[in-house]
Amino acid sequence: MSLDSVRAFFAQHAPDIAIIETPDSSATVALAAAAHGVEPARIAKTLSLRVGERVVLVVARGDARLDNRKAKAALGGKPRMLDADEVVALTGHPVGGVCPFGLATPLQVYCDVSLKAFDEVVPAAGSTQSAVRISPERMAALTGAQWVDVCQDMA
Repeated sequence: MSLDSVRAFFAQHAPDIAIIETPDSSATVALAAAAHGVEPARIAKTLSLRVGERVVLVVARGDARLDNRKAKAALGGKPRMLDADEVVALTGHPVGGVCPFGLATPLQVYCDVSLKAFDEVVPAAGSTQSAVRISPERMAALTGAQWVDVCQDMA
């Protein structure tokens, strides 16, 4: 179902983008980097967060960590990670396959500025064995994402 909703999203909004399916799991940043032959930083991980009564998605580079102070300021409250059941219920995607495409529930999407270091990133595509290659700017445009600075500065 989840991969199907992502397929439908791209068929409607960006038919030129192909979903890449791998035999290997890409459920973690390290596994995804190995499966797609890129450095971990290029994996665009999607964090499912509750901020007060709102649920939002934050897409960040794979090696970035959320900065609680920046996130609280940018998102309007202290973010808390959703549990796995909430993630599936709200996004329609399993943990490890969460992406900002083909969502079960309309959610506000934010892209962290850390993604702008790359011309192409690799976010999941609704399952733990699927992904797409896309520019950060196009991903933000397709999902209506707002750009924010919510991750720790990269050393």
